[in-house]
Amino acid sequence: MKILGTGLSGLLGTQVVDTLKQEFSFINLSLETGVDITDPKTLEKAFASSDAPWVFHFAARTDVDIIENEKNLKVQSPAWKVNVIATESIASLCKKTQKHMLYISTDYVFSGKKDRYTEEDIPDPESFYAMTKYEGEKCVLRLGDHGLVVRIANPYGPWESGKKDFVHKIVDELQKGSDIKAPDDQLFVPTFIPDIASAIERLIRENASGIYHVVGDDVCSPFQVASKIAVYLGASDAMVQKTSFASFFKGRAPRPFHAVLGNDKIKRLGLKMTSFQDGLQIIFSKRKDTV
Repeated sequence: MKILGTGLSGLLGTQVVDTLKQEFSFINLSLETGVDITDPKTLEKAFASSDAPWVFHFAARTDVDIIENEKNLKVQSPAWKVNVIATESIASLCKKTQKHMLYISTDYVFSGKKDRYTEEDIPDPESFYAMTKYEGEKCVLRLGDHGLVVRIANPYGPWESGKKDFVHKIVDELQKGSDIKAPDDQLFVPTFIPDIASAIERLIRENASGIYHVVGDDVCSPFQVASKIAVYLGASDAMVQKTSFASFFKGRAPRPFHAVLGNDKIKRLGLKMTSFQDGLQIIFSKRKDTV
């Protein structure tokens, strides 16, 4: 099956493409291939020349703090142009050409003030980044049975490719001998990228629509995550230090305090999500590094 895709050279896109390359033929819509997703004319030409039944929209501006500093620009901000206007353009072209659209969203659309969120919960974004992603979701859901929103959280993969995920960033810091400060009161859900790829394949095969939370099973604090990584590296316990959510993010863009997405809906499809412990074991079975 042919797939049109944006953001296929990013952290998530690279590993999803590599995992699913035997199942799908990917056509990358990017500046490198002559497509500016913020330019409707170049997008329209790419759509008109493709008979791909699905579009994967992974591209997004995601630097939460930089985007927060741009919020006074509102609809003129780079984040709004990419995360909202480009998404709206792609959704409009999908409707025109009868293509299905898969949109990658985020746990950040929720404030984190609840203990757990399902697909039925109404988003309450706090940061400007989160607001742009929620607006993008709305564009996609207006496609009805041709629109699929996949919310992910804290993706990490078995290998490094392009932009580093949070696990490999922590590994790098510990290997440099740097201490890690991590909140012990914040909660989030790590998600193994090959699981995201498997879920995407299943959802595509079933022509799924609506919202799905494609996240792992384990709820962790950043301190717990960093501590587990330190154990695998043989690093000293003293290198990972506790701090509070309020202290760690003081003066920065709002983040969800308890970003716990429930994955019951995706598991009812029979998909098994890799535990964080097993994910680390897979990663470190490929590495020989210790501190």
